[in-house]
Amino acid sequence: MRHDDAVDFHPYRSELVAYCYRMLGSFHEAEDLAQETLLRAWKARDRYDPARASVRTWLYRIATNVCLTALEGRGRRPLPSGLGAPSDDPGAPLVPALDVPWLEPFPDARFDVEVRADLRLAWVAAVQVLPARQRAVLVLREVLAFTAAEVAEQLETTVAAVNSALQRARAALAGVGDAGAVTEPDDPEVRAVVQRYVQAFEAADVPALVRLLTDDAVLEMPPVPLWYRGSRDYGRFMERVFTMRGTGWCVRELTGNGQPALAAYAPDPGGGHRLHTLQVFTVADGRIAHNVVFADPRVFDAFELPREIPAGEFRRER
Repeated sequence: MRHDDAVDFHPYRSELVAYCYRMLGSFHEAEDLAQETLLRAWKARDRYDPARASVRTWLYRIATNVCLTALEGRGRRPLPSGLGAPSDDPGAPLVPALDVPWLEPFPDARFDVEVRADLRLAWVAAVQVLPARQRAVLVLREVLAFTAAEVAEQLETTVAAVNSALQRARAALAGVGDAGAVTEPDDPEVRAVVQRYVQAFEAADVPALVRLLTDDAVLEMPPVPLWYRGSRDYGRFMERVFTMRGTGWCVRELTGNGQPALAAYAPDPGGGHRLHTLQVFTVADGRIAHNVVFADPRVFDAFELPREIPAGEFRRER
């Protein structure tokens, strides 16, 4: 989207989508709000004053207002672990809670976003607990590195109010997102762990899966509000999965939220494989610490995943 040789909005689209995603916790809404931001900017292009702010700062002011309006009167987007205690029953009914606006994953491959550490699912889920304006201050200051004065202008408030909101947001998120615990999906050790998990998963080898888990590993499955903590219950649930859906699964490796991920395809009785879940992993100290398993077809569409793989056509993407 461009209106003359001096101002080009298009290079900012990816980072605006990522910003709106951090604010809303929904990839689909983030795309819509980023598009709304660019549309408003285009309509207001004659009023843009480069002497007052850069194009980027001006766009983020518009995006912040769009996001704050969208968040009015809304609750947060949670993961199942944010709603209640873990289950210890591997046979509990898998009933989706379709009335809950669940947190959605972010499809890395579709966007060129430089800062991915603060796209992590755990971080975005924690941010959802903050009031909307605190959320905006935290993301604008801590992730996007705007100055307090720039954020104050974007939010039409004072520098003192921005600093106070940032302090409260930091206190609320204390202990979440330790930078030292962040692992990149292309780190050789992380790739090795994930590939061993894939091999065990495709072989339906539950003991091998369990050996790759931390002792307090978490497994959760939105839109089912059920979740488990601990390698023992994780393994018991995986035994149930293979009993219910059979063996002979195949997996496609990818990334989401700057984390290793995989698309799991269950064997189809008629031949071939059918897409079952998208799984996003947190790897810590050489083991799987967290697996968020998404089964929403809208998530599959966001990651542009084929729903079926005909017999003989599967090729794992490395």
